[in-house]
Formats: sequence, structure tokens, C-alpha cells
Amino acid sequence: MQATSAKAVLGSPAHLPDAQKRREARFAPVALPNLAWTPEVARETAHLYEKVKAIIPPIEWPFHAPYVKAINELKKQRNAVILAHNYQTPEIYNCVADVVGDSLQLARIAEQSEADVIVQGGVHFMAETSKILSPDKTVLIPDSQAGCSLAASITGEDVRALKRKYPGVPVVAYVNTSADVKAEVDICCTSSNAVKIVESLGVDTVIMVPDRFLAANVARQTKVKIIAWHGACEVHERFTPEELLGYREAEPGIELIAHPECPPEVVDVCDFSGSTAAMIDYVKTRRPKKVLLVTECSMADNVAAETPGVDFIRPCNLCPHMKRITLPKILDSLVYMREEVVIDPALAARARRSVERMIAVK
Repeated sequence: MQATSAKAVLGSPAHLPDAQKRREARFAPVALPNLAWTPEVARETAHLYEKVKAIIPPIEWPFHAPYVKAINELKKQRNAVILAHNYQTPEIYNCVADVVGDSLQLARIAEQSEADVIVQGGVHFMAETSKILSPDKTVLIPDSQAGCSLAASITGEDVRALKRKYPGVPVVAYVNTSADVKAEVDICCTSSNAVKIVESLGVDTVIMVPDRFLAANVARQTKVKIIAWHGACEVHERFTPEELLGYREAEPGIELIAHPECPPEVVDVCDFSGSTAAMIDYVKTRRPKKVLLVTECSMADNVAAETPGVDFIRPCNLCPHMKRITLPKILDSLVYMREEVVIDPALAARARRSVERMIAVK
């Protein structure tokens, strides 16, 4: 047998390792879908429009619907799961997402799924977290430029410098950080478990990165001394007490619900503060007549679709990074299998330890 023939035989699918064959199958070319608005598209997406008709005007649906249909068909072909953060727009959150929630919740559910491909409807650090927890899966982010002011405010080298400045003081990283940062810290936290994580370390002082407002809100709930980094979320830091008190005056009976990434003085004038999941649960269980979610404004649209009868007052603070994810980009990502998130395995293993330490705290 000639060398060229032998090489061809060894390179054939039957002789490739299972993992490599599965990866090649994931990246197999697919035909471009038809994106015309047709009676068939209208029929097949009618049940989805029913969910969002109070939020998406009828004139806009003929643009969204062909993408919705194409994405929902192609994700089955790719054995893909689409994760949508609570801040994604309604047509993504309600019409193509398989899993919705906060960033860590999404990554943990994706880890347990049978999907080969994860498409992250969110920002880059979320896609990295999904890759950290699902290293054998292909993770795609529809726009690699979808960043985060918090994640961008600190690097792994910054964490190493903090450790040199405060030797022996454990470092807690909010999950809104890059893999590079997660690899350098002792443990991660979410906005819902931050106090528990800080107190689980059994020390009198901890460093919290990168959100100075989350750190300040945690510090008010514990005796542990918090050394905070200077980062902030560009959405939540814009809210002011004066703005919210103005809504109280203009909308009698309104309930204000704040995310703990807001400044403490903003939290102080609100009725409740909690993670995105806790905020959603508050609305669903208490059913306030009128409510303002002090967070990224797309979440109000998504919660409104699930809680008819609740009047949402919307201060429209948009996250420009979240809004980089669109239906056309999700479809493009699935058709061409881009942009793939790749993390050095050694770095990912170190980052995974800090996440797993958090998960192990009961």
C-alpha cells in the first residue's frame, strides 16, 4: 500500500478517536437557511410569538421569526444548547433559549446536559465559565467582543499583586471575572451566596474582587473585614437614590428591587435587594402591582412576559455588551461554528477549582 493510501486510511473516520470524530461532526458544514417571512414560518412560530406579543410589536415579529425558526432547527442538528442570561432580549430569552438564568446557573445546567455544543447568549466571561465547567464541549459566543466592565477591570496579574500586598489574605472572586482571574483566586462567589462564601473561609479579613459595590453590600452583612477592588458594573453604577426616589414620588405604591451590584445608597432606598434569580422570584411570588427592577432593563421585559398583571416601570439602563448578542449572530454562530471559546487546559483546571470550591460550600 502506498504511503498516501495508508495515510488516507488512518485519517478516515473509522480510525479517528471518538472525541475527534464527534468534534468533526459538530463542525460539519450546513446549508444556509431560508430567512424569508412565509405563512409556514408564521404558523411554526405562532406559539412563540404568543409568549412575547405584549413585548414585541407585531411589526417586528416578521423579522425575528425566520431567525427563530432557523435557529431552533439548526440547534437540533448541531446537538446544541442555547444559554440565555436574564439580560438577553425577549426574542432570544423566550424564543430560542433552552436554558435561562444567571451566569453560573447557566453553566452548571449546560455541564449536565447531553449537548455537544453550547451557544452562550451572554458576555464573554460567561462563555469562559461554561467552557471551564464543560471542557469537552464546544462553546461558542456569537460575538467575541461582548465583554463586561467588571471582568475587564481586573486581571490575573492584578490578583497576584493583591496577594503580594496582603500575604495570607484569601481572595474571593465574583463569577463576573475572566478565567485568568478565577485561576488566581481562592474561591468564587455569586451575588446570592457572597456573604456565605466570605464567612465560610473562617478568617477575619478577605479580599473581594472585582465589584466594589457588591463588596460594600456584603460588608454590611458580615463582621468579616472586606478589602475591595475598584471595579463596577457600568449598568448598575449609574443608578442613583435621587432617581429612584423620583420614581417613588411619581408612581405611588411602586416596589423597588435592586441588584447588589448597585451602590449601597441605592440599595438603601429599595424594598429588596438580591441576585437576578432572587429578583425574579420576588416578582413571581409576591406579584407586586407595580415594580421597578433596578438592573439591566431587558430583564423587566423577560419577567413581564411571565407575570401578566404586574406593571413594570422601566428605567432603561442597557448593557451595551449584552446587546451585542442578536438572533442573526446566534444563527451565524451555529451555521459557521464561530466564535469558539478556547482556554488553556492548565489555566481552565485552576479556574475550575475556585468555582468547585464555591459549589462545595453548603
